[in-house]
Amino acid sequence: MLKLLNYLLSTGIQTIIDPCPTPDNEWRGMPALTDSPCGSGCNACVEVCPTGAISVFDEGGKADVALDLGACIQCGLCIDMCPTGTIVENKTFRVATNSREDLVLTTSAARAEKVEAVLGKITPPRKVVVADGELDTGKNLFTESLHARVVSTGCSACDAEIGASGNPVFDLERFGVHIVASPRFADALFVTGPVGKAMQNPLVRCYGAMAEPRVVVAVGTCAISGGMHKGGYADANGANAILPVNIFIPGCPPHPWSIVHGVRVAMGKMEPYKPQILPGNK
Repeated sequence: MLKLLNYLLSTGIQTIIDPCPTPDNEWRGMPALTDSPCGSGCNACVEVCPTGAISVFDEGGKADVALDLGACIQCGLCIDMCPTGTIVENKTFRVATNSREDLVLTTSAARAEKVEAVLGKITPPRKVVVADGELDTGKNLFTESLHARVVSTGCSACDAEIGASGNPVFDLERFGVHIVASPRFADALFVTGPVGKAMQNPLVRCYGAMAEPRVVVAVGTCAISGGMHKGGYADANGANAILPVNIFIPGCPPHPWSIVHGVRVAMGKMEPYKPQILPGNK
């Protein structure tokens, strides 16, 4: 016992006290758009993107860029290929939103039109008719405690990061968040993976077993849009094609701090990410 106590005292506190700190330079963040003009639109970013997350619109000789973070796998190729600095790296863990539209960045003044155009080509109509879940932050019942059931439908990379978010460094449980084994005990449903045909009915049954009010969290790019798998034979287009999603956490996979941010947004304890244009080198 004395040896164990001495070990614990010598190790010190490993938990990072302030959630979602500024990342170090070694960490690859999500891409962002700047106000640096794209010029005539070389389409280099469009051609190199493996998931079709980038669109370039010709607006009377001026190119406007739209970037869907919900389809981005953080490969960084668009950042490397952009010759004008219109696409840069965004060094922040706080990328979770409570709106699918807020994951679409665009340099166009006609934002609503471009968002509709981007989401319209990748978001199929919902196949299962269920009531839309409304997360009313003014009457949020989960501000101090949230029990979550995880349903994995993909490669398990996002599941590993959810597990990492509960280790002593990030310590998700200190915020009152607990992973449970049954949907009957859950307030939140964490969905990972692109939700192919074989997992669609089990996911709906899991959702139906939860008591109201309930929250659906799409963890990772695959769960948001299908990622690399969208539009394929397996009908794997993400959780939003099946269920009403309240919180979207982009990334492939998202960092544990991004998961913490998304959960804290669901609990009404943190502000969600809002689309913004960063200052560039004009």
